[in-house]
Parts: sequence; structure tokens; C-alpha cells
Amino acid sequence: MPLALPGIGVSKGTAIGRARVLQRGQIEVLEYALPSTRIEEEVERFLRALHTARQQLRSIRARIPSGTPDEIASFIDTHVLMLEDATLTSGPIEYIRTRQCNAEWALKLQQDALVKVFDAMDDSYLRTRRDDVEHVVSRVQHILLSNDAHHEPFAEDSEGPRIFFATDIPPSDLLLLHHQGIAALVTERGGPLSHTAILARSLGIPAIVGVQRAYQYIVDDELVVVDGAQGVLLANLDETELAYYRRRQADEKRLRSGLRRLKDRPAVTLDGVKIALRANIELTEDIDAMRQTGAEGVGLYRTEFLYMNRAEPPDEEEQFQIFRQTQRRLRGQPLTIRTLDLGADKEPLSATAGSQNPALGLRGIRFCLKEPELFRGQLRAILRASAYGPVRLLLPMLTDLSEVRQTRRLLLECLGQLEQEGKRFDPHLQFGGMIEVPAAAVCADGFARHLDFLSIGTNDLIQYTLATDRIDEKVNHLYNPLHPGVLRLIRTILQAGRSAAIPVSMCGEMAGDPDLTRLLLGLGLTEFSMPPAAVLEVKQVITQTNVSLLSRRVTRLLRCVHPEEVIEQLDRLNRET
Repeated sequence: MPLALPGIGVSKGTAIGRARVLQRGQIEVLEYALPSTRIEEEVERFLRALHTARQQLRSIRARIPSGTPDEIASFIDTHVLMLEDATLTSGPIEYIRTRQCNAEWALKLQQDALVKVFDAMDDSYLRTRRDDVEHVVSRVQHILLSNDAHHEPFAEDSEGPRIFFATDIPPSDLLLLHHQGIAALVTERGGPLSHTAILARSLGIPAIVGVQRAYQYIVDDELVVVDGAQGVLLANLDETELAYYRRRQADEKRLRSGLRRLKDRPAVTLDGVKIALRANIELTEDIDAMRQTGAEGVGLYRTEFLYMNRAEPPDEEEQFQIFRQTQRRLRGQPLTIRTLDLGADKEPLSATAGSQNPALGLRGIRFCLKEPELFRGQLRAILRASAYGPVRLLLPMLTDLSEVRQTRRLLLECLGQLEQEGKRFDPHLQFGGMIEVPAAAVCADGFARHLDFLSIGTNDLIQYTLATDRIDEKVNHLYNPLHPGVLRLIRTILQAGRSAAIPVSMCGEMAGDPDLTRLLLGLGLTEFSMPPAAVLEVKQVITQTNVSLLSRRVTRLLRCVHPEEVIEQLDRLNRET
């Protein structure tokens, strides 16, 4: 009898292979006291472990084949930087000296403190960065506990396609598995926004996370199937069922080949409607991945990554240099820079930690306006970068028009200062806002009259509209982008943009879901921004769609009140147009 274990599909694709179950598990760390004569010796042991961990990661990075996109190597670089950052390294040394405890326990205390900060963040993408802390700490703990200076987590395997099972796995180990020909990945932990999930998508490795109790049902060398699109692990299939999945694999290979041919084709519908497809990025290196898809610039640049894993926030000059470098690499394509969307202070990750409800607390534009000196530095950096190409300024989490007015006053101050200093900038810099709070969506017409463009942040808009945390396993089944309330708010925002004759883009996950592309086109969306890996699939749907036939069908879909009806109408929309 077939066995089906559900999870969350984070990287599409079908894989058939033999199971390889990794028994790494949780590291048990105990505290023990040290005599004062051994304290500095313990500090040295901790520093040696950090050095070894860095050497391991650099060795992995050096083995990445030439021609591999830069963003893949950047995952390793991120972990190396964390191992060099005082936020992670100084705390354990202080604990060793003040508590006179062993290095393993001191590192655990620092990890617990950092994880608590990340858990308090509202932004679901940033919250999953706790995984990086845990992966880096786990590597160091293994070295401290085993004195293993030559960590190679997986042996080479030449017995055909292997599907790896793990509680969790860091990006560096996934890279090693990729070089060994991993067919798919299944983990008990993780989410769609973790670095491991993002890397799996970049490498084209089918992956499912959140598969509970897989260890109880799957044994080494068992033949299994991973359905990354549906998020299902299958075992004990008969030959007829296996033949079906082999045909699916062949179909997917043909589809990938066809998508690559779309790179240089414009995103134009069958009836001649031009659609703008842009990319969401976090690092300058992401531009290389964007270029592989033919995306037309950056619709969302998340600047909060400049503030993470460091004790002090970046100053104006550092941000300016990064923005200028990013703009130059875009070669004249637009760059939309979102201002800091993170509760931060001089210790950038600390402000949200004390909030009882960070989702409704001091974040986004609220925080920036409360810390005007920090905000001014970023505004000045963005203005200066605008002298080197088309730059747009985007404010996160707008709720009230007073936030727009206050920011505009600060911008005018910065413009005056830069002019007096003789520094170049674009005086006509476009100034837009994220509509991701339901109150702002309902009042989108007012925002549209005072801004140059709007951007719909569907991740938070859905979360706030449905009062559902999509990372909370207890309620994330309620997170539904097709809820009639969400769709009607999106329609309201798009109508506000049309009435004010300003562009409206969408930069949330909905924009990168090809199953929703026709629905969004029918609602009137003409500017999409998404992860680079999603661009070609969305472009394919666009080039096969006649927008003039969508409006009436989408109106009918919006009248539905039951989820089953919405899904039925969406399926019909995707089949018939």
C-alpha cells in the first residue's frame, strides 16, 4: 500500500531515488565549571574552533564549480561572515570569562540570545534567518565536541540517485550534496524562506520541508518519490505509479528547456499588453541570477540585510557605495530600494526583542521615523545613488498619510544638505509606498494621490488581513492568498493606482506564483516583482494569456465566498485562457 507523507514543497520538481537517512540529530550540550587557571585556555579552544569552521566553509566554497551563479557562493560567504562577526564571537568569550564555563555552553547561551531576537521579528523572511545562526553554531559545536578539523559530512555515493533525509541541513552541506548528485532533499524542519530552501530552488533540487516523523517510516535504501510541487513524499509505490512519476520527470525536463528560451523574449500577452517583470534581491550578487531570466530591473531591494550580523549599523557612505555598485551592475535598469524594514537601534537586532507583539510594534517606517538620524543616513545614501541611474525609494508598512508627510520633510532636508555639500542626486527621485497593512489598502486612493507609485506587499497584507502568522504551524493552514477579502483588497489598491494614474507593482510571493499570474493579470496588475527563479515560469504564463478575456471571469471569481468555489474558478481560469 502506498505511503504519502505531507510537507511543504519549497522547491518544485519530481525525484525518484533511494533514501539516504542522515542521523545527525540535535547536539546535547552540558555546562561544566572551569577552574580560573583554565579560562584563557578555554577561550583559545573556542577561537580555534571558529578558525576551523571558517576553514571548512572556505574549503567548500573553493570547490564550487566555475560558472556557478554568484548567489550560491554568497550563502557560504554569509556563514563565514557570521563566524567573523563580534555579535556571535564576542558573547561566548565573555560568558567563558564571567561564568567560568565551557565553550560549548557559552556558545549555546549566545545562540539562545540571538534566536530569541530573530523569533521576535515580524518579517517572516528575516525570522527564518535564525536558521543561519543555528547552522553556524551547530558546525562550531561539532568541532568543539569532536575535535574534528576535517569535517566532511557525507561520503561520496555512486549507487544512483539519492534522496537525502535530515532533521535540518545548512546550505554549505547542501552544496556538498549537490556536487555528489543529490536527487532531492527532505527535512523535518525549515520553511520556504530559509537559506537552504532558497539554495535548493537556485540549484534546481526538489525539496520538501516540515515532513514530520519521516524517520519513523523511511529506512535507508528504500525507493521513494519526492513531489516538490505538491509537497508530498511517497513510498511503497507499484510499477504503474512509478511509471507515472518517471513520465512527469521527463515532462519537467522538457519544460525547463523551454523556459530557458524565454530569457530574451519580452513579457507581452497574446493581445499585446506589455508586462513589467522585475526581481526581488537582498544582495548585489543577486543581480547575476536576475540577468539569467531577462528580468527588467529590481522591484524590491531589501536593505535590512545591510544591518544584520553586525554590532553597529552601516553609515551613509557604506550604504551609498553598495547602492551605487548595485545600480552600476544594473546597467541602466531601475532599482527600487526599500528603506529599512526592521526594528533596529544602534544594536540593529535588539529593538523588536522587547515587544510583546512585534507584528504590531515598532517596525518599518514607524521605526525609521522614530530614529531620524539613522533614517537620514539611509535617505542620503539613496539620494546620492540616484545620480548614477534610475532609483526609486520605497517606504515599508505605511499606515497613515502622516508617515508620508514626515518622510517627505526629511527628504527635503536631505536634498538641501546634499545641494549645499555639492553632492550629486536626482531631484526627481520617485517616492513610493508599500501597501501591506489593511488600513492602507482600504485608503489606497489617499496614498496614491501623494506618492509616485505603490507596491503591494502581499506577504504581510495576507498575514494582517487574515490575522494569521504563516510561519506558525498551528495556524498557517489559514494563510490563504485566495481568500476573497485579500483579493478584494488587491483590487482596491489596483483601482486606486489607475484612478491616480500612477503605477502599482506587486512584490510579495503571490507575484511569483505562476498559478496566480492570470488572476493577477485579470485584476489589472501589469508590474510584477519576484525572486529571480520565478521569472521565467511567470513570463511563460503571460505570453500564453489573452488579458482581454480575463476581466469578466475574474469578476465572477471575486463573487465567490467559499474557498472551494475560488479554487474551482481559478482552475477554470488557468485552463481556458
